[in-house]
Parts: sequence; structure tokens; C-alpha cells
Amino acid sequence: FNKQTKTTIMKKIIAIIAFASTGLIANAQNQANQTSSASQTTKLALSNAIEITFTGNSSATGADVTIPFTTVNDYANGVESDAQELKVRSNKNFSVAVKANAANFTYTGSTTPAPSMPVSGVLAVKVTANGTGGSIANPFSASAYSTLTSSNQGLISAADRGGNQTFSVKYKATPGFAYPAGTYAVDVVYTATQE
Repeated sequence: FNKQTKTTIMKKIIAIIAFASTGLIANAQNQANQTSSASQTTKLALSNAIEITFTGNSSATGADVTIPFTTVNDYANGVESDAQELKVRSNKNFSVAVKANAANFTYTGSTTPAPSMPVSGVLAVKVTANGTGGSIANPFSASAYSTLTSSNQGLISAADRGGNQTFSVKYKATPGFAYPAGTYAVDVVYTATQE
């Protein structure tokens, strides 16, 4: 090959390489821009949920509350318990009712026959704090005690939904002098109901 032919061949090879490179780059860019997507609907199947617990032990069964009577003035004036805090978690607005689980206290002691002490007129409750966003229902209040019965009574109404709706209660027992020594017990039941 003469020099001119070699130069012409070289120019053609360079042109072919440049053209091929441009095509490869363009092809690579076209492939980089390709996309594909997929989607699916994700549904949350929520149910109505409510729970009431005592904050002292994070349980639906609170610790025993003992109200000691040691002096004559205790019998004459009654004795208050410490505050007991409860928490409601609910995804709907709710109300709370309260009742004693029996009309009379159970008795443990040495007197025979066992004395019968009624809950009504002896054991009372008041709401000492209310962080539920609801209202304290009659006959209960934050300032005075109201006696419990064995039927549900509204304690808090129109409370707001939420995960930390708390309220506190205190008990006051006023048995008077009509009952002998011993232990008198009754369960107090709080029921939270969605509205």
C-alpha cells in the first residue's frame, strides 16, 4: 500500500471506530433510561379497640387497696384511700362506668354468724384527676364522694380517644360502729365502653 492509501484506510477505520463508539454510547444511554414499575394497594384493617388498666401495675386487675381503721375517729369520720390511677387506650371516644361486684362486702374474721355490711352507704368514690377530655358524670364529682352500688353508674362521659387517657379516684369508707373487727372486701369494677 502506498502512503496515501494507508492514510485513507486509517481515516476510514478511525471514522468507523468513532461511528461505532457513538452508537455504543447512544445505545448505552438508551438502555440506562429504560424504567419499569409495579405497585400494589396496601390496606390497614383496623378494628375498634379499647383497654382499661391500672397504671400502678399496668394490669386490668389493680393492686389491693387496704383502708385501715385504727382509731375511734376513723370509725366516726371514715378513712380515705390513696389515689388510684387508671388509663384507657381507645381508638374511639368512650365512657367509663363503675360498680361494686356485689351488694355486700365479704367478711373474713372470727365473728359468727358473719356480719353483712352493705356496700351502698359505706364505700364511696370521687374522681381526683381527669385527663380523659371527658366530663365527670353525676352523681360523682372531683370535690365530694358518692357511694357505690352493685349496678353500673356512669363515672366519666364523652372522653376523647387516645393512647394515654388517665383518671384517678379515691375511696372513702365510713362503716360507723355497727360492725365487728375483721376484713371486709369487695371488688370495684371499672368498665370503659366506646361510644
